[in-house]
Amino acid sequence: MHLMNNTLKELSASPNSTSSRVTRVGRWLGIVLFLIVWFLPTPAGLSPAGQRLLATTLLMGTYWLTSAIPIYVTSLIPLSLFPILGILSAKEVAASYISHTVFLYFGGFVIALGIERWGLHRRIALRILTSVGSSPQRVVLGFMLATGFLSMWISNTATTLLMLPIALSLTTSLREVSGDQEQNHSYFETALLLGIAYSASIGGMLTLVGTPTNVAFVEIFQRNFPEAPEISMGAWITAFLPLGLIFFLIVWWKLCRSIERTTPVGKHFFRERLSALGPASQGEKWMLAVFGVTAALWMFRSDLDFGLGFVIPGWKHLAARWLVSGLSMGQGDHPIDIMQAAGFLNDSTVAMTMCILMFLIPVTTGSRESKHKVPLMDWETLNKMPWGILLLFGGGFALADAFTSTGLSNWIGFAASELLGTQPTWVIVAGVCFVLTFMTEFTTNVATVSALLPVLAALSLNLGIDPRLIMIPATLSTSCAFMLPIATPPNAIVFGSGRIRTQDMAKHGIVLNLIGVVLITVVTFTWALPRLGIDVNGPKPSWAVPLSEVHE
Repeated sequence: MHLMNNTLKELSASPNSTSSRVTRVGRWLGIVLFLIVWFLPTPAGLSPAGQRLLATTLLMGTYWLTSAIPIYVTSLIPLSLFPILGILSAKEVAASYISHTVFLYFGGFVIALGIERWGLHRRIALRILTSVGSSPQRVVLGFMLATGFLSMWISNTATTLLMLPIALSLTTSLREVSGDQEQNHSYFETALLLGIAYSASIGGMLTLVGTPTNVAFVEIFQRNFPEAPEISMGAWITAFLPLGLIFFLIVWWKLCRSIERTTPVGKHFFRERLSALGPASQGEKWMLAVFGVTAALWMFRSDLDFGLGFVIPGWKHLAARWLVSGLSMGQGDHPIDIMQAAGFLNDSTVAMTMCILMFLIPVTTGSRESKHKVPLMDWETLNKMPWGILLLFGGGFALADAFTSTGLSNWIGFAASELLGTQPTWVIVAGVCFVLTFMTEFTTNVATVSALLPVLAALSLNLGIDPRLIMIPATLSTSCAFMLPIATPPNAIVFGSGRIRTQDMAKHGIVLNLIGVVLITVVTFTWALPRLGIDVNGPKPSWAVPLSEVHE
């Protein structure tokens, strides 16, 4: 965990993590762009507040891109400049920094910290690795399966940091016995390390807590369209698990094509490490139970529609009936109805409930002579939370709120719709995926999502289509930057091992970037849309109206 926090600090782009020259240039460039845009004549159709917001966005974007100051500090700029420039009031800006979506991520990360505290993640990873076989291709597959599964539920950064030492230990052992198979070992090592990085990103796409960009999408969507139906954890997994599995297999095949089957790899390597862990502790067993219950409650909270009339009812309806019968007593003429009660519960309710329970569950630790009880989770462990990411969320949400309230997103969306209005919907979606995928190679994906999703929401309204049809593929695309070490934390971590060449990552990554654009577009239109209740050929939903009209 200490290693994870250190890496997060390095990846937060402190001045030491980039060249001092780029940092200095970025500081002044951001200010210059801010002043130029502010003092230019206001474009037709854009409000003065929208122009000042555009200037502030360029300032923040430049600082995020060049790491002029740490990215988490850049996220605090709205708290200062938005009230001063008359973009949003201090009260409105501050409210953007906390929401149920933030608490969903918070609760999910606390569970992840508990898994790491008791070492359950190592046992899960080694169990998977001992089950896949001993050929080099199967070993790569095992590492990718373990990484992808863990990154669905815990930070893809933490998952990569967990799997990397195991992989390096294996490759070091193999290097000692590879002899004249050195070239084949190099292919194997490259495939193994890149497989870990890429599967961490793919796994994170598949749940709402797997990557911060998914969390950001949910919050921005709900803020822009408060009357829209909720997107639950179960619906998201049902819609995009096929995408992850297909992409996963393509990445595995792409990376393993050059590996011969002669690399000496045996299951004993993983069995020995699993045996060294000893029997599962009480803490591991409790943590596995908490993890399993949380995942199940997330998965089955809302109805799951698998198509062909096969629907699994969500438990929130049963809970709503209980709430109605219990809470309506004494309500007089204002009883609570079932729909209202169902709206009381969401995925953050599950996350925070399980988080609190972890502090109440006692666990026996220590030797037979000196046993003592400790809670499954304590504050010291929880305090290892990367709090800066919550600030990054807040800054992104504040930016998204301001884009909507000032009309800047509508202004940009209208201009874009004038250019794209004659194109088929699938072409627009594919184009957005392409732009977002390659933009994320150079920018912070949460910042990119926060700045562009309001624009894409406005674009969809002007084109008369469901906003989710563009916003969701765009969000997924920001997790599919595989080409450069700076694109994602998993890429940076495996590159930092010194075992991966930039040209190898770029060679595999550019192909996978393009495959990702095609896959996201195809799976969205052929499988995901019905699972999410989106009709691509139908009229724009009744709830899809600008937020300003909702307030009116």
